[in-house]
Amino acid sequence: MSDLTVKRRVMIPVRAGDVMAEFISFNGDDSGKEHIGIFFEGRQLKNKGAIPLVRLHSECLTGDVFGSGRCDCGEQLDEAIDRINEEGGYILYLRQEGRGIGLYAKLEAYALQDKGFDTYQANEMLHLPEDGRDFGIAAKMLASLGVSKVRLLTNNPDKAQQLIEYGIDVVELVPTKVHVNQHNRQYLKTKADRKQHTMKFDD
Repeated sequence: MSDLTVKRRVMIPVRAGDVMAEFISFNGDDSGKEHIGIFFEGRQLKNKGAIPLVRLHSECLTGDVFGSGRCDCGEQLDEAIDRINEEGGYILYLRQEGRGIGLYAKLEAYALQDKGFDTYQANEMLHLPEDGRDFGIAAKMLASLGVSKVRLLTNNPDKAQQLIEYGIDVVELVPTKVHVNQHNRQYLKTKADRKQHTMKFDD
């Protein structure tokens, strides 16, 4: 994958116009996925030298758009908008549906989960990777934006590790809230147990 350059920056009012965000497209990504950067100035980035708060958010149609209770993606995106709009930084919205397996395959995995298999077992049964995401594209997006140091908003240590391997200095891990409900509790516990996501649950 070649280096990226910024293609276009467009200001868009979000949250019914309560928040102004700059949407950023890129040249040089040959995947055809159309990943997007979203910049919020916030209060801290007005100070020279402030390190941006960054969220790597993988697309989740069911959660982000329709508010599915089977995951916590929609709630995490909402939290990221609120926090980064306050502090300043970027959401990198990555078109990696279903941890990289795609929407249709995710629905197939859901059907297996309904039979009692966990999210990673379901992917394995479909001969798909447990997590097929590559956050190298996020590192290239950050580099094209002139960002070499970040405070990373995540509970997923793999995101931080991949950014570091691609040359981004992750100076702080900022945990997200645990958005648990009756439908996603086991899913979240599985991520914590199998992939060391930093989440604490109130039993």
